Amino acid sequence: MSRFGRYFDGSDGVNEARRPTRDQSHGCCDDEISQLTKIKSTPHGHLSRTVPGKAKLPISPVKMLLGRECNYNGRGRFSLSDGCHVLSRYLPVNGPSVVDTIRSCTYVSQFSTDGSLFIAGFQDSHIRIYDVDLGWKIHKDIQARSLRWTITDASLSPDRRFLVYSSISPIAHIVNVESATKESLANVTEIHEGLEFSSNVDNYDDYSFGIFSVKFSNDGRELVAASSDQSIYVYDLASKRLNLRIQAHMSDVNAVCFADESGHIIYSGSDDHLCKVWDRRCFVNRGQAAGVLIGHLEGITFIDTRGDGRYFISNGKDQSIKLWDIRKMSSDVNYTSRRRYADWDYRWMEYPERAKKLRHPDDLSLATYRGHSVLRTLIRCYFSPAYSTGQKYIYTGSTDGSVYIYDLVNGDQVAKLDFHDDPVRDCNWHPSYPMIVSSSWDGIIANWEFPGKGQESMLLKRTRRRRPAFY
Repeated sequence: MSRFGRYFDGSDGVNEARRPTRDQSHGCCDDEISQLTKIKSTPHGHLSRTVPGKAKLPISPVKMLLGRECNYNGRGRFSLSDGCHVLSRYLPVNGPSVVDTIRSCTYVSQFSTDGSLFIAGFQDSHIRIYDVDLGWKIHKDIQARSLRWTITDASLSPDRRFLVYSSISPIAHIVNVESATKESLANVTEIHEGLEFSSNVDNYDDYSFGIFSVKFSNDGRELVAASSDQSIYVYDLASKRLNLRIQAHMSDVNAVCFADESGHIIYSGSDDHLCKVWDRRCFVNRGQAAGVLIGHLEGITFIDTRGDGRYFISNGKDQSIKLWDIRKMSSDVNYTSRRRYADWDYRWMEYPERAKKLRHPDDLSLATYRGHSVLRTLIRCYFSPAYSTGQKYIYTGSTDGSVYIYDLVNGDQVAKLDFHDDPVRDCNWHPSYPMIVSSSWDGIIANWEFPGKGQESMLLKRTRRRRPAFY
């Protein structure tokens, strides 16, 4: 019997020395991503020429401003990494202020790429789009079509023109966000065009499978979707047809996304505990994965890409986030995982305490982050924004009603935003300035900022628009 079989059958197939000694994160030991993060969030090296004494990180904003006045980098302004170094020190932990309250669980949320719009999807079939720059005024109130149980995902196109939403159904729907209609009632006040992800759909009552995740490509021309029929779908919006169906996993596919701007590489995560990498350019056989990433002990709830086609993170029902480098993936694409706790169900049971100390004997991840809770629903996690933080942090919702922020490199929990009474399924960091919005099952959308509401907060917004020398 293989060591995989011994481990998951219950005997001790794990070297005790490899287990974390406490229920905590352990940092990233990969030199490359540590260096990449440092380059994106560390002040320009020439700063030491103008600042007296040995510069120790983090450098105070006063010294940074002094160096800029002395033109330390020869450009008369801060570099992008300088701006990240300053802004990433001021985490959006003040507040929160309540953006909206609705008598329904909030399942999904998202900022537009420029941060001007915020989308929230609720279980009662509502999707609200807020205008962030106009004081969170409701830009569009959408009544979803053919909803089954809840809105499982919603994605805004990169140009902010269209919104696609999905449910536990093989049909997703797309709405024109730029239309003049504020109250968008499906096929009454506005057309919600159905996008069929199954050739066997005869009517809107056909629930042969459900879509758990749907995302636009970076050019807005395609959609990628993950479904309960163990498959990944790629939909071409111009031709209004499926380009690709991949029988990807051995269980529900809960998460999927394009790896980078090219759209060639796709990441997926499933209840079979595995993350897989798919390269559309070199399918030897249709549906053959480029590689598999082993390490989670339970199902994957969400995946977020760093955007460079190499690194991504995944949230797992084993109560951990993992950081991956696809260059370290296994070629054993036919590997099948086995559950250690077959009777455990994350939807209504606590995770076994002993299991929190276990680690897969062939864990391929670069780092593991623990402290948050992934129970009852598919909790989401993300990299912090590149523009304001240099992707120095990762953050996640949690079943205990909080948002957790971890340092990407050393694994430390740097902040916990505690407010909600029910699970925070989704949370979103503004792409430009210090703001996190948490979306919870208690129906509350909460806004966390630095330094908070008032004139200083508005100054940050005006600074973003002007794009001055500070950045």
